[in-house]
Amino acid sequence: QVQLVESGGGLVQAGGSLRLSCAASGRTFGAYVMGWFRQAPGKEREFVATISWHGRSTDYTDSVKGRFTISRDNAKNTVYLQMNTLKPKDTAVYYCAAKEVFTSYSVYRSLSEYEYWGQGTQVTVSS
Repeated sequence: QVQLVESGGGLVQAGGSLRLSCAASGRTFGAYVMGWFRQAPGKEREFVATISWHGRSTDYTDSVKGRFTISRDNAKNTVYLQMNTLKPKDTAVYYCAAKEVFTSYSVYRSLSEYEYWGQGTQVTVSS
């Protein structure tokens, strides 16, 4: 089992920045693809970004490209989401997720691929 705990959410004005962190514990010696997802009120959970086990492959949903950056520090078992130029439509609960993999370059966009989920952290962007 892997436990994931997100932090770094909060209230920020439009145009501002936040950095989310997701700390993993438990069975973390395996190789995991990490993903960030978000869920706005009344909407389905959606993909935001993903990063491969070694960190060399990343993927983003179109709406955050150029504004958000996903990164990871495997020595600290932590994945980050740097969010710049935030917009009110970015308001949501942000979740990190992990999927055990056996290839270094894999990344995944689909929620159903991920085995482990955090509890989420609220991000609110005011206009």
